[in-house]
Amino acid sequence: MTYETNQVVLVTGAGSGIGRAIALSLARGGHRVYASMRDPQEKDRERSDALQQLARRESLALDVLELDVLSETACRAAVDFILAQQGRIDVVVNNAGMLMVGLTEAFSVEQAAQIIDTNALSWLRVDRAALPAMRRQGRGLLMYVGSTTSRLHEPFLGPYTASKAAGDALAEIMAMEVRPSGIDSVILVPGAFTSGTEHFSDAGSPAYSTIERQYGPLAQRIAGLGEKLASIDAGNGGALDVSAVGTAALDVLAMPHGQRPLRVTVDGQRKGTEAIDAVHHEKQVAFLRRMGLEDLILPPPVATREEMKA
Repeated sequence: MTYETNQVVLVTGAGSGIGRAIALSLARGGHRVYASMRDPQEKDRERSDALQQLARRESLALDVLELDVLSETACRAAVDFILAQQGRIDVVVNNAGMLMVGLTEAFSVEQAAQIIDTNALSWLRVDRAALPAMRRQGRGLLMYVGSTTSRLHEPFLGPYTASKAAGDALAEIMAMEVRPSGIDSVILVPGAFTSGTEHFSDAGSPAYSTIERQYGPLAQRIAGLGEKLASIDAGNGGALDVSAVGTAALDVLAMPHGQRPLRVTVDGQRKGTEAIDAVHHEKQVAFLRRMGLEDLILPPPVATREEMKA
């Protein structure tokens, strides 16, 4: 692939894990990256300093930017800052998110609302901030970090799965709506990463532990979830590092504008969600044609990064 360099990119949630991997991969690929964190001056200070030091050592065009994706004002301010510095914004990577692990009944409604706000509605806030500039430019790329759980649901991840499914639906529908404006959309679909990220170690727990205890032996199986996922990775030879998602993002930027797939799967557990995506696309194309909306049909998903390069 020949990488188109000097794209101006905003990556949300870039302090650790997948977001950090994407920010570094794109910067190392020659792009101008703004790696955002919620509180780089205080709570995220150590992460911010480490990322900026690495960028200086490698002479990367990467700056840390403060951005709370739960604030529409903050989203607009971050995009305005980038536009003031660069005159354009080419790519938005919606990555900021959180994980909750536990029995669904034991979570409060407020917890469910919180994770949906963070993992889904934040995408809408950031997109709304960037889309006016992208429309003026006549092109752009909205990228999202989704999850295989949106297609293949797993126990103990109820609110998280609901939030990722909500984000996936918003992203796909918006992809159809912004396509006539010359704006591409791609959902990166990672499986679970139990190393290289703080997702599991920082996961939220249910508010009502007394309810969880009522499930008896089933509740006791939650603690081994991360270990079980890691053993599946190793057992099928599909163990991946979070850098694989960063590489996939870089590959997406290299693809011709207007021909990027809606979904790119990076799944060490090999759950097979690509087959679900293929059927979904087939049925959606047929329905859009019946509705007379052929111009909104999206490119088909790809099963693997290797298929994307073919």
